[in-house]
Amino acid sequence: MTDDASTGFRPTGPAGVRGETPLEMQDPKTQLGRLLAASVAHKPFSELSDVTFHHRGAELVGHVLLDTVEEAGYTLDDFDAVGALTAAAVPLVTSMITAAASRGQDLDGFVMDFVYPSVKGPSIKGKRVILVDSWLSEKSYVQTSSLVTLRNGNELSLDFGIVGNEGAEVLAVAALIGGPFDALKVIHPVTGDETDLPFIRAFDEDELRAEADDAADDAATNA
Repeated sequence: MTDDASTGFRPTGPAGVRGETPLEMQDPKTQLGRLLAASVAHKPFSELSDVTFHHRGAELVGHVLLDTVEEAGYTLDDFDAVGALTAAAVPLVTSMITAAASRGQDLDGFVMDFVYPSVKGPSIKGKRVILVDSWLSEKSYVQTSSLVTLRNGNELSLDFGIVGNEGAEVLAVAALIGGPFDALKVIHPVTGDETDLPFIRAFDEDELRAEADDAADDAATNA
């Protein structure tokens, strides 16, 4: 048995739990990653509702997404609103608004409405916005009223005119879980016009899935 170099003391307790930091004492992104890993284990796709509506998960989601977009170059001074691409993203928007308020910043939210082309929420006229979703990757299939579909790896077919007609500027698309690409090609389904937008992901899908499957396998082995 060797001493812990950081403390000078020998580790004690069962070998399986030595040095394991309780979830609530880990940094927010690590905490959220563990919750998400449990949600996606051995699943082809998940709307992540068991995390985004979780009492702790909801708080973590807001702060981690704000931190992630800031690391990508967008501080709370750079955008005015966040918009949900799908129903699964609505709790993400709420969490980000709440997290921003706790930091003393005002942030509006809205939902893309593809049935009656418009947005639901405060006016976004003249605002800079970031669109968000729960999971966007090459392996996930995301659809809202047949108008939002991730296809061919990184092309997002979206009636982008909805946001433009509201007088807003889209800065980027962000997802809680995402694929390995750094940009999305947004294609207007009517005109065919293409726009490249930065893509920001809080967690890489492959890394998170590998972690999730390993944890699930270990749990099954130890059961």
